[in-house]
Amino acid sequence: MRLLWPFALFALLVPLAVLVGAWWIRRRRRKYAVTFASLALVKAAMPERSRWRRRVPAALLLAAMVALVLGMARPQALVATERSDTSIMLTIDVSRSMCSTDVSPNRLAAAQEAARQFVEDQPDGTRLGIVVFAASAQLLVPPTTDRDKLNDAIDGFSTAVGTAIGNGILASIDALSRVNPQIAPSTVRLTGRERSRDRFASKYVPDVMVLLTDGAATTGVDPRAAARQAADRGVRVFTIGFGTENPTMLVCTPEQFGGDTLDPLGGGGGIGIVPGGGPSGRTGNFLEIDEGTLRAIARTTGGSYARAASASQLNKAFADLPRRVVKVREVRELTVYLVAAGALLAIGALTTSRWWNRVS
Repeated sequence: MRLLWPFALFALLVPLAVLVGAWWIRRRRRKYAVTFASLALVKAAMPERSRWRRRVPAALLLAAMVALVLGMARPQALVATERSDTSIMLTIDVSRSMCSTDVSPNRLAAAQEAARQFVEDQPDGTRLGIVVFAASAQLLVPPTTDRDKLNDAIDGFSTAVGTAIGNGILASIDALSRVNPQIAPSTVRLTGRERSRDRFASKYVPDVMVLLTDGAATTGVDPRAAARQAADRGVRVFTIGFGTENPTMLVCTPEQFGGDTLDPLGGGGGIGIVPGGGPSGRTGNFLEIDEGTLRAIARTTGGSYARAASASQLNKAFADLPRRVVKVREVRELTVYLVAAGALLAIGALTTSRWWNRVS
């Protein structure tokens, strides 16, 4: 808990002064009482009231004053809560290596099925968006609750040459900025003050990114630099490295193949290429998962990294995400509750005082 206006606590001197004043008046009364000839006569002249009845109204009034002063200090508490209006960006690699058949029927088809299941498993009110990236990044669906639109976009995934992981992160940041004013677009340069979020509150916004890739960056923005932009905006990135360590022939369906030209080496109505025949990335072969970069992205942004070498492991990685991404810490101001308590206590003091002092 913290106080926005701690100096308001000096007002606690008021109820303290009232308490001291009441003690001083009571002491003076006792001093003058001894001048009477008979204390019994004075006692008989006073109305019959028990000691606690005399003190309850005063105690309630003092408590009301304390509550109102605490309310003036504007106390805030940190509360862990689950948000139903979270936005989650699915940022999916659709580079040509996603046609590898080391995961049946191929990586892209398995990723599509896992993404569809993830969409269906989200609670009502959760917005989801989709960004795909190969040599460049493209926003397919801005954050929405329309599950049909999301599934149609997933069904239409097609591959292309290149892997621009950093561009995918920036495109997702821009998509989130459209629905959350707390998130600045990637084109906005943040000052040091804007980057330093309130340490008392959650350092993260409720909106997150789920990044799935099966390789290494071969073009575009440096993924680690893009991750720093996400971290500056409080956006967590949960990364998933998908595929085995021994990729096989790349076989795409005509729908998955996209528009680039490759030699037809596959069979069964598909189009294939030999592993290793594509471009190599600046951090390694484009068919090898750059786990070091994926771990660094997750670590920088406060997310986590998961490795999936099969369709079942990928489904599990997606299934574990909701429990980790929707819980955030929010600041709740307690002023209104303290003011309400102070008002009730003051009313209680007035009511008990009038009731017990009424003329019968």
